[in-house]
Amino acid sequence: MRKIISLICFLLPVLAFAAEPENRSDIRLDIRSDAPDRHIVVKGDTLWDISGKFFKDPWKWPHIWGLNKDIIKDPHWIYPGDVIFLDRSSGTLRIGQPGTSDMVAPSSVSDTGNNVKLSPKVRENPSPHDAIPSIPASAIAPFLTQPLVIEAGQLKDAPALIGAREGRVVLGNDDTGFAKGLPSDKGDQWQIYRPGKTFVDPDTNEVLGIEAIYLGNAQVTHFADISTLAITHAVQEIYAGDRLVLPSVEAVNTYLPRAPESNISARVISIYGGVSQGGQNSVITLNKGARDGLESGHVLALYHKGEVVKNEGKQYTLPDERYGLVFVFRVFNKVSYALVMQIRLPVQLLDRANTP
Repeated sequence: MRKIISLICFLLPVLAFAAEPENRSDIRLDIRSDAPDRHIVVKGDTLWDISGKFFKDPWKWPHIWGLNKDIIKDPHWIYPGDVIFLDRSSGTLRIGQPGTSDMVAPSSVSDTGNNVKLSPKVRENPSPHDAIPSIPASAIAPFLTQPLVIEAGQLKDAPALIGAREGRVVLGNDDTGFAKGLPSDKGDQWQIYRPGKTFVDPDTNEVLGIEAIYLGNAQVTHFADISTLAITHAVQEIYAGDRLVLPSVEAVNTYLPRAPESNISARVISIYGGVSQGGQNSVITLNKGARDGLESGHVLALYHKGEVVKNEGKQYTLPDERYGLVFVFRVFNKVSYALVMQIRLPVQLLDRANTP
């Protein structure tokens, strides 16, 4: 037992050192030259934007706030009306009033001679629904309720639309359709899809999945062998043969921006909307997923492949150029979706996204 206790005592300083955030001097050097001394949080702020007001690398805010990414998976909530203060000496941010404890409000402290009297005070905890998100929630919310990527053949066995009233061929908002194979124990809310393009790894030619094209929403009004449903929302024309899939729901606020713990080298294989270039707040698809170690919240750096130039009759390949950052917000087994957060050049197909 003595040996065990001695070993624990020996390891405690090592463990404490390992739990420390990254070098504080590095963070102090990362403070923007035009950083304010404080910022009052307003509705519409994000943790990324707030940290970007103070630091050159806003995605490093978990270290700045002193979060331990191995223990705390959700960000530290802040709310509109909170005041964020910058401590330039330590390179950290904090919430509250200068010179007071987080547990004691200024009005609850009084000084009577040599004694300091602390009075109890009621603290109000805002609703989590009012918390400031990590990244723009509106930019990714539509992608959190859609499957986006399916395995080859997955839609083949899904419930299918087989027709409409009066022999209608195209269905839209408020139209009535009929479907087969709908289970009655999964709820009455469904989404409508058809298979889109096949994602192929540009490096290995492996089939990574099939993009699911979202067509709209439907509500089942009567379950039977042939069920009746109403089209409640249509974004594209809907036809017989299109498939029904249960919606998925993921939280928007619970993303902790951080670098992957391993070296990730992914390629941009698609830019949402079928375009060849993307800009700020574009959503891109990467050819790496959960099996490769990617997780929601990972931040990757974007690189353009270096151009080939000629000089004095010889060819030279220029170094790859880093030009932006992306934030991974949804991960499937073989592919991931990321939001373009910072960029100074357009994102192009086959650009690389690497561990920063």
